[in-house]
Amino acid sequence: MDDKIKRMKELISILNKASELYYQKNTTIMTDYEYDRLYDELVAIEQETNMTLSNSPTINVEPEISNTLEHVEHPSPMLSLSKTKSISDLESFIGDKDGLLSWKLDGLTIVLTYENGKLISGVTRGNGIIGELVTENVKRFKNIPLNISFKGRLVLRGEAIIKYSDFEKMNEELGDGSSQYKNPRNLCSGSVRQLDSSITAKRNVNCIIFALIECSKELSNSKSDNYEWLKTLGFEVVEYQKVNKNNMEEKVLEYKEKVIHYDIPSDGLVLTYDDIKYGNSLGRTAKFPRHSIAFKWKDETMQTTLRSIDWMVSRTGLINPVAVFDPVELEGTTVSRASVHNVSILQGLKLGIGDQILVYKANMIIPQIADNITKSNNLEIPSYCPKCHAPTQILDTTDVKYLYCMNKYCPAKLIKKMSLFVSRNAMDVEGLSDNLLTKLIEEGMLKKYSDLYNLNKYKDEIINFNRFGEKAYDNLNNSIEKSRNVKLANFLYSLGIPDIGLSRAKIICNHFNNDKNKVFNLSFEELSNIDGVGEVIAQEWIDTFNNEEFLNELNLLLKEINIISTSSNLNNSLNNLNFVITGSLNNFDNRDLLIEYIEDHGGKVLKSITSNVNYLINNDINSTSTKNKKAKELEIKIISEDELLNMSK
Repeated sequence: MDDKIKRMKELISILNKASELYYQKNTTIMTDYEYDRLYDELVAIEQETNMTLSNSPTINVEPEISNTLEHVEHPSPMLSLSKTKSISDLESFIGDKDGLLSWKLDGLTIVLTYENGKLISGVTRGNGIIGELVTENVKRFKNIPLNISFKGRLVLRGEAIIKYSDFEKMNEELGDGSSQYKNPRNLCSGSVRQLDSSITAKRNVNCIIFALIECSKELSNSKSDNYEWLKTLGFEVVEYQKVNKNNMEEKVLEYKEKVIHYDIPSDGLVLTYDDIKYGNSLGRTAKFPRHSIAFKWKDETMQTTLRSIDWMVSRTGLINPVAVFDPVELEGTTVSRASVHNVSILQGLKLGIGDQILVYKANMIIPQIADNITKSNNLEIPSYCPKCHAPTQILDTTDVKYLYCMNKYCPAKLIKKMSLFVSRNAMDVEGLSDNLLTKLIEEGMLKKYSDLYNLNKYKDEIINFNRFGEKAYDNLNNSIEKSRNVKLANFLYSLGIPDIGLSRAKIICNHFNNDKNKVFNLSFEELSNIDGVGEVIAQEWIDTFNNEEFLNELNLLLKEINIISTSSNLNNSLNNLNFVITGSLNNFDNRDLLIEYIEDHGGKVLKSITSNVNYLINNDINSTSTKNKKAKELEIKIISEDELLNMSK
């Protein structure tokens, strides 16, 4: 018995630590597979000993409360759901009743409260008892109506999520794999649970409603009827299907097929009674309500042989391990690589070349190592960076070990930095691919921004690069010379200042009438008072401009370029107006140019139709597209490009 209690305490400590780091620090120290395995072991010991300790994760929801956000107590506890991986358990649960089977969304749970038709608060689940007030961030969600036609009190629960397509797009913009975000769930949590709502706005956070908690008018006793009513108010409701014990297996298998290509992160399904009063009459346990049950996919694992570890260097110097193994078929696709996340997980798995490992797809999407059968533990952590061969160092952050390259001139860092600098929305240097950038950096021709404008001294060497030639060099040189003339906002964006994208750079520049001397010498107070900037980003800006190395590089660069004045040619005719663009264009070569035109005249471009949009731009005004229909429902005016141009004169 003593051994079992000792193991119970050990498991509780391990699981609580993993949960705390995952939910509060967005840090992974074990795979989902390993967490579930240890959790199931803890449940088995608790059942065998008939003992549950007060800090056990089997009776406590995940800790997820920030010390920086205002805390709010929930009117009633927000409980987790009991879980199963068995379809027969679902059939037994539903019995002779009708149920709803829906996605179990993998994001951040949010409680929304509406009064008199207006959104008045948004609160995270937190630890189930205490949540965090994030109303201003919720207002920046892409699909949440700020005003609804129902004027009574309405309380909803939804899941804030970032779609895989948006997540992948953000990672593509980051470039190399090791600097990319690890998963949509952690990115979403970090995007919502912070002090700067402008960060939330640019992360494309959506909210999918899955529960109606309170309503001041009498509603149907059918959960599906209530879902349909919420849709008429403009809410996006979780996708669901009506089920009973006879069609349960068929519907579960349909979801299993669909999840592989589903754009919204999901880690299983939820089964609930359609009869609301019946479900509520069943009561609850200490941790679980009895009206619903969660279904988790049985992880399909395959055994394979670990062949190598690729160490991927990011622009920050972080070096992440990626496992390379003999290809295996999982969930309908062939996989041969899986991120190991960090040194702590790699050491915990006791990996070695040639080991027999079990691999699976977390949530049927992301390849992971489930277990290491042979545990040879013969891997050596690189002492030198695989990119620049400078010394590496293992740093301990929040009790998790990470490997870093300590060379600030590492080519891996420079490639990412220079790739942003020459991109279309920055200095717009055509013909300078990442492959060519890599070659120029490896040859020592590019070490800092200003070196780009002195590449002519390497003309002969560049011409002799494999398959480059004199014509390609001349085109590149012409593009470089053309880029010397740049707008202030594009120039600021090119410098890679944290969280300063092109749109925010334009906001700052427009606020100070594109005065470069003013912009380069802004105070914290001046920045933080700008709508769309805030204190967090203002401090990052100040820290950057106080960095001696950055200033030296900036001063060298300013000798090479000419910042174009734009303030005299523009007006603010579109000031305080929000636009959405859809359909093909007639007057602009691409959508980026139209967005730039609107922003240059004081307007803002949003990605989705909500009640705070003033105009939808669509040259086909009579289109039956989703955005046109939504605009008409919300009585948003649809205009053509020509009408926009007339407005902005």
